[in-house]
Amino acid sequence: MSRLVLSTGIPLMLSLLINSLYNFVDSVFVSRVSEDALTAVSLAGPVQLMVSALGLGNAVGLNAVISKALGEKRPDQVRKAADAAIFVGICAWLLIATACLLFAEPYFTWQSEGNAVIARYGRQYITVCMLFSFGQMGQWIFDRFVIASGKSTLFLFTLSAASLTNLILDPIFIFGLFGLPRLETLGAAIATVIGQVVGMAVGILINRRWNREIPFGLTLHPDFSSVRAILKVGFPSTLVQLLTAGVNIVINSILIAFSTTAVAVYGICTKISNIVSVGVHGIDNGLIPIVAYNYGAKKKKRIRDAVKWAVIDSTGIYLVFLTILQIAPEAVLRLFDASEQMLGIGIPALRILSAAWLFAIPNLVCAAALQGLSLGTRSMYLNLLRQAVLPVLFALILGRTGVLHLVWLSFVLAEILCFPAAWVLWRKAYGQT
Repeated sequence: MSRLVLSTGIPLMLSLLINSLYNFVDSVFVSRVSEDALTAVSLAGPVQLMVSALGLGNAVGLNAVISKALGEKRPDQVRKAADAAIFVGICAWLLIATACLLFAEPYFTWQSEGNAVIARYGRQYITVCMLFSFGQMGQWIFDRFVIASGKSTLFLFTLSAASLTNLILDPIFIFGLFGLPRLETLGAAIATVIGQVVGMAVGILINRRWNREIPFGLTLHPDFSSVRAILKVGFPSTLVQLLTAGVNIVINSILIAFSTTAVAVYGICTKISNIVSVGVHGIDNGLIPIVAYNYGAKKKKRIRDAVKWAVIDSTGIYLVFLTILQIAPEAVLRLFDASEQMLGIGIPALRILSAAWLFAIPNLVCAAALQGLSLGTRSMYLNLLRQAVLPVLFALILGRTGVLHLVWLSFVLAEILCFPAAWVLWRKAYGQT
């Protein structure tokens, strides 16, 4: 079972790693511009999370609906679902572009606390990312087409194409290489959206050539029963990510009362978390179909073994990163051209938050196991408790002390206090299998 959990999770780890490097590289290059530029990108993070939430919800929904139609051997329904997913993606892009025109400027005026430089950097970055987010929406769709048809290895090609394009173009546009003007955060945004469009184009090519089980086209008159099915399945994932983005906005509002550097540090820690937790999230995502299969086969002991090994393997993988973050946090922060002030805030923050990510492992595994047992609502409640309710509650209380380290401790307390709830939910669900 340990080998099965790892073999299922490793391809997902790779895809998550490639996707996480996308934003990580952006922040590394932008940090070379100035700390204000890095702070602006950090403030843009929650908005980007909201944008990706719409793509994620569509992707989760279409994956389920198309997979079901493929299993039923109904090619007509596959085509309807694929066309409906593209229609939903277009609608999501139009919604994002409209929200950008209405809210981007007031958002950064509010979040920057009157710092005109940060507000300008942030507006430039997020405006391009949102107005041209059709590439990101398309990449979500065409990636999931190959996953739904069981050709998940092709998924790595679209992610790699997007990430490599972004990696190559970032320094060129940010710093103005090869005679181009120096565009700073605007250049980072341009590199990002070009990478996303390249990823979408590669996804279309791969699906047209090697994934003909899922035909697709562009229509303004989709099958609305397929649209409703996609939205129904994908809405919980969108909701959780939207609430997580809302939490990050609240945390940034608390941190900026201490300093803009604290906001930049939180943004860095979020990017680092996305990298070091790929092993955990890869195993969790791989655990879901294992639990679901054995639940359907009524093999209760294998479910228990899978969950046990998911906790053990996730912890073993993460302990390597935890050791690095505890021993050498300064070296990690230096990747972002950290100033002495940033190091003074960032070193304790990284050490405290990396401990929180360790405590999160059993909670994440329990949430994944609940999804495998078709208890998605319980899983959503658990994630909302640990990602939204408790961190914000503790941060609001501890932020009043005026001690910044206690704000970071909010995340540790949230994970520790969530564990009993996760254990009770899991034991109750397991007892009913």
